Amino acid sequence: MKSNKKIQRYLATLLAGFFLALTNAGAQVIDQSTPDGLIKSVVSDVMASVKSDPEIQKGNIPRIVELVEKKILPYADMRRTTEMAMGPNWKKATPEQQAQLIAEFKSLLMRTYSGALSQLRDQTIQFKPLRAAPDDKEVIVKTVVLGRGDPVSLDYRLEKTANGWKVYDMNIMGVWLVEAYRNQFANQISQNGIDGLVKFLQDRNKQLATAKPAN
Repeated sequence: MKSNKKIQRYLATLLAGFFLALTNAGAQVIDQSTPDGLIKSVVSDVMASVKSDPEIQKGNIPRIVELVEKKILPYADMRRTTEMAMGPNWKKATPEQQAQLIAEFKSLLMRTYSGALSQLRDQTIQFKPLRAAPDDKEVIVKTVVLGRGDPVSLDYRLEKTANGWKVYDMNIMGVWLVEAYRNQFANQISQNGIDGLVKFLQDRNKQLATAKPAN
């Protein structure tokens, strides 16, 4: 259990940082022509953003969420992320339910991980050489986060689309993001159906929306 909490804490902090970087695309040109170029661009941006914005360091979640809503979609494939987290249950959902699940899951990720941004101050990122063929459509960009404590491996799974590379999953210390949610989603569906999962996500987002940031 202690190990799982450590993984969740690192995932929360680093995923929040990555998503915030996506929101600040206007601050620098984001390179989507290569998968590692995309990750390097957004990681560089996030570090600068966190260090220069006192409101982010205070954990101003509504402000972060607003920015994420405007800027994240061009660089992340939330539909695929949600589909993978749903597993076989995705095909059982109607188009309307799928749209609701994407919206609520995106909101959940943003609100959950935005609160950890204040921790992103003294970390640096080491990029490992990209191992991929020129014609690969899906790749994993491997990085190591250096800071207080032991180095932490953080990998990004990306797909090549008509609009450039997009992130759809992340791995922290051996745990993929979508896998961390898959069992929870499956349990909710087995007990209350797909509409029950939608309601669960909606309720959780309402709770997070009214929660005060931790100091």
